[in-house]
Amino acid sequence: FRSSITCWRKKFLETFFSNVLHGVLDVSSDWRLNDRHFSPLLHSSPHVSQLTLCNMLQGAVELTAKHNHEVLENLASSLRILKFQHLLSCDQSIRRSLVLLLHRLIHHGSVSQVSMYSWPVPDTVLLVLILSMSAGFWRSGSTLAYHGSLCDLCREEDKAQSQETAQEGAERGCNAEQEGSDGEKQKGSSEEADALMNSVLSGPRSPPLQNPVCEDTSTKMPCDHTSIQEGSPTCSSSEQLSCHPVPRKTRRRLKPAVGRKRRCLRRSRGHYSDSEDLYDFVFTVAREDNSGLLDKTSTTEGENTENWTSSSTGSPCAGYAGCKKRGSAGIFSLKTAHRFRSVSTLELFSIPLTGEMCRTLSNLLSSWVSLENLVLSYNGLDANISCILSGLRALSRHPECRLRVLRVSDIFSHMPCMELVRCVLSALPQLHTLSVSFDLKNQLEGNRPEGNSNCSEVEIPESCLEVLEIRFPREPLHTEFLLPVLKASKSLQQLSLDSATLPCPQELGLLLEVLKECTPNLKKLSFHDVNLAEHQKEVLLLLQDPGLQEITFSFCRLFESSSAEFLSEIINTVKRNSSLKSLKLPGNRLVSCFGRERAKLGSDRRT
Repeated sequence: FRSSITCWRKKFLETFFSNVLHGVLDVSSDWRLNDRHFSPLLHSSPHVSQLTLCNMLQGAVELTAKHNHEVLENLASSLRILKFQHLLSCDQSIRRSLVLLLHRLIHHGSVSQVSMYSWPVPDTVLLVLILSMSAGFWRSGSTLAYHGSLCDLCREEDKAQSQETAQEGAERGCNAEQEGSDGEKQKGSSEEADALMNSVLSGPRSPPLQNPVCEDTSTKMPCDHTSIQEGSPTCSSSEQLSCHPVPRKTRRRLKPAVGRKRRCLRRSRGHYSDSEDLYDFVFTVAREDNSGLLDKTSTTEGENTENWTSSSTGSPCAGYAGCKKRGSAGIFSLKTAHRFRSVSTLELFSIPLTGEMCRTLSNLLSSWVSLENLVLSYNGLDANISCILSGLRALSRHPECRLRVLRVSDIFSHMPCMELVRCVLSALPQLHTLSVSFDLKNQLEGNRPEGNSNCSEVEIPESCLEVLEIRFPREPLHTEFLLPVLKASKSLQQLSLDSATLPCPQELGLLLEVLKECTPNLKKLSFHDVNLAEHQKEVLLLLQDPGLQEITFSFCRLFESSSAEFLSEIINTVKRNSSLKSLKLPGNRLVSCFGRERAKLGSDRRT
């Protein structure tokens, strides 16, 4: 934990901000914090890179209050990770505060990651709202009120775009006047410029389409306010690339009032002395007690869903296994939505996703081109995994698709792990990291639709996969199913196999041959909870591989029935392999053998 913190001052101020925001730290308890000239939130907000909102989203309400306008502006520049934990249903006014917060921090801010944790009974409206705004969508016609006015940044950007378009039209008219000598042509050009200016200035004030791809290009062609139809943008890829960044008004930073702070220190010492450290005070008083943050009262109201969910028949997953080809009241409608900046990382932990929600997520994923990392952990997907894959398949067809990391874990597996891996790689050959993890086999083992996806017959295209992690629910590891994956993954550098069973002694030998022939770039190999007690020969062959740099055998029962002689062979093999930098053998009952062979290790520190 300590090694991951590069700046303790920043960590302190970030924790301090969170404790003040959630009321864990009472600022009135210390005279240095309870001063009208000093705002704890404003002072620490420029140092906050990640923030967690809990329960009834009280933090969202506080941050969008009028007196915290400067705090929200600072967070828009500093915040990178936004987390939601233990959310409860909330009323319409709180949702409106959340909409404003997400709009400012994501659409007009710097948040790149949205994570949601532990939501056993998710509020559909709230969940769709967070997902859709994280994907950059904003419903057309919505009035984003901020103290009685529309979003200032949307207004400024729209005005700047209108002025720029009008200026370009005026320049074209001026050039036509200089080039043409005909009076009729001059008059026509002038009228054309005036008409263009009038049409732009009198046009609808809807938010502009903003795509992360657009922000990196330097072309000067404007991008229209493009609407989204049937789950995919009507604006083509080339049109999106032609967008240019709209100039934004520089945000004013409020500097801390140093002089005022010093006068406060001289004025009254109160209960504390100068030698006492405010760092210690905050961490002593503000213990991060999550249980204290949980509000057990839930306000469930039968409110209007504000059109965040509406009927849509354009789901890209229609017709695939686990998805019904029908409209649903829970699917987010993209027909009247505009697009803004979206996040690059989405993580969902322990949030049950119904079939309806999976179709909504699939719709959003189908055009979420900025998404680079997707983590779906313990969401009860079951057969709906096919629905998610169909959305990702549609996303992979976008030339701007940036998805490189996919991690899927759950309690029960809907299909065999290797079949799911084949499905994912056939749909997303551009992945760099793929992690598939399941705890148990499906309860209805006899009814598992193993052939529905037809992934076993589909040839896997050459992939960019570098890291592959598979945790089997005690499934047999058949090399014949893993072989096509390894052949298509010639860039593979790291392979981890967890909780697999070997159906016969020859399987491990075949696997080693496949790894040696098909993965020349493999550097790290890990086996966890795989019974290798009867595979001493294969283990020694692995340790001789000159290409491997890190090998891990954890809880593989290596020394369960072996003698000290086997340990001696391992030591000698490792000492001869100069390319091997790390060998980890936890949980292999090494203690009984290690005492006799410890001296043989010598000065070799790699083991």
